[in-house]
Amino acid sequence: MRARAIPILIGFLVLAALAFWLRLRVGGPLPPGSEQILEFRAQRATAGLIVGIGLATAGVLLQCLFRNPLASPELLGMSSGAGVAVMLWQLGAYHAGLGIAQSGMVNIGAGVALPGAVGALALTYLLSQRRGRVEPVSLILTGVIVGIIAAALISLIQQLLPDRGVAASRLLLGAINDDVRWGGIATAGAVTLACAIWAIWRGRALDVASLSDDEARSLGVALGWLRIELFLLAGILTSVTFAIAGPVAFVGLVCPHLVRLLIGPSHQRLVIGAALLGGAMVVFADCLVRSIDFGSGRLPISVLTALIGGPVLIWMLRRRSGLLTAE
Repeated sequence: MRARAIPILIGFLVLAALAFWLRLRVGGPLPPGSEQILEFRAQRATAGLIVGIGLATAGVLLQCLFRNPLASPELLGMSSGAGVAVMLWQLGAYHAGLGIAQSGMVNIGAGVALPGAVGALALTYLLSQRRGRVEPVSLILTGVIVGIIAAALISLIQQLLPDRGVAASRLLLGAINDDVRWGGIATAGAVTLACAIWAIWRGRALDVASLSDDEARSLGVALGWLRIELFLLAGILTSVTFAIAGPVAFVGLVCPHLVRLLIGPSHQRLVIGAALLGGAMVVFADCLVRSIDFGSGRLPISVLTALIGGPVLIWMLRRRSGLLTAE
């Protein structure tokens, strides 16, 4: 499996590079003196890579944490929780006379979204416990319910904002922020890369943590500390990606699962493969939405990722009918 993984990982790298190149080309050839347009495209392409890498890595960490291949930021309520935190921040900023932020979220948006993402994950975890155990079915259902409640809170907060929160809600569309700049991209990229490197470095511990608690402890893994690390890292990655693009669905679910099918469960290879595939998926989606115009504005990339991820989720459930009830 290791020998087979290397060419597959190289293929994912080529795919991500191709997606980046295509994003620079979308919109047609540039006339002389169009350096600003090229820079804008490069910023969006880089931001898309960061979003895809972050969400896919978060998906790997969550699936290891809960030993559940259906765990992902959107299904556990984390994306919606981050949205609640951002909208509360908008409401507070409005009443403090600071106005409504429609852009420039990367530098402070991740810090604002982090408590919401981690809080929603913690709430999902606590509510799904039964006698100290977390059943896969309860986890997913609880996460969906937490996400629905969070969506209702977002709608409520929107009603308390001017224009019913239309300006503020642009941050929740699941589309890469057009105003993202290199400073924010560099910060988000550094944080995302650091989290991914940590996951690769801890790959062997993650492999052991995927076993039963007794087996993991017998092999010397401190599960308590490792789970705290996974909680925080998944929250950080979700909040950073949310600050750039809002809620982008199914990247954290689909990419780890597909990579696991191709190269096996080793987390060191899984993180690398899922991150590359996730980056390619988001940038390709951004290429498509920039090429499609219905006259009323461009589609959010979350629409395309959901159209891809939804059928994959259904296929996963049908292919492995006992997935959610497995130990």
